[in-house]
Amino acid sequence: MNKKIAIIGSGNIGLSLAKGLVKANFAEAADITLTRRNTDHLKTFAEAGFSVSSNNKQAVVDADVVILAVLPQQLNTVLDEIQTSIVQAKHLVISVISGVSCAAVREKLGEGVEVVRVMPNTAIAIGQSMTCMASDNASAENIADVTKMFETVGSVIKINEDLMTSATALCACGIAFFLRAIRAASQGGVEIGFHADEALKMAVQTAKGAADLLLLHGTHPESEIDKVTSPKGCTIAGLNEMEHNGFSSSLIKGIKLSALKAGNLYTKEG
Repeated sequence: MNKKIAIIGSGNIGLSLAKGLVKANFAEAADITLTRRNTDHLKTFAEAGFSVSSNNKQAVVDADVVILAVLPQQLNTVLDEIQTSIVQAKHLVISVISGVSCAAVREKLGEGVEVVRVMPNTAIAIGQSMTCMASDNASAENIADVTKMFETVGSVIKINEDLMTSATALCACGIAFFLRAIRAASQGGVEIGFHADEALKMAVQTAKGAADLLLLHGTHPESEIDKVTSPKGCTIAGLNEMEHNGFSSSLIKGIKLSALKAGNLYTKEG
């Protein structure tokens, strides 16, 4: 990609993306500017060849692609700050901010600006993000470029924008839900006799194996469950006990509540 990239708000997601882009040879470190109020936190990136700055306006002026990666409550301040630096015919704007529509970004930056909304998760740090992407006005070329960009740090799926808040709950918040399930499994392991470190290692690898079965075989979870449940067996007994206590129901309810909360993170007045 022979374009300059500015990542505005270089926290965990922004920095992980920057590393992924360079590792995959998608961009040179020198072509990526990372901004943060306190650039002391970016010293190792500066040493690795990235440009670092606390000046968002100048970073945008020098860039072709602007990635907004600040907190929702910081967004309006940042958009007001960079508005005069945006050139609609030049800049592609990518937002990774929860609950903020493409239209809301254009309302501040100009209706002619192409905006792509992207929702990665924290597994971006190890190149295993499930990233959802949507846009209502970006060109096919820009959509392809953004897809390739985020494929450097995991898998990408394009969805309708009205599902982006739902994607936040299922994929971004979902990381925590699956981690909590693994934690619970490891605690169960301790109760039945394993040391904590042994139980955690066993639970983690078992969860990874379960996910890989679905990814590699392309099967439905129930078909894989059927392979390990036998009549009057121990697996079905455990599953049914969990279901009687609301396992699936509580997970579904949690995802629905997180989606509702995610939709209220950003306000135009905030």
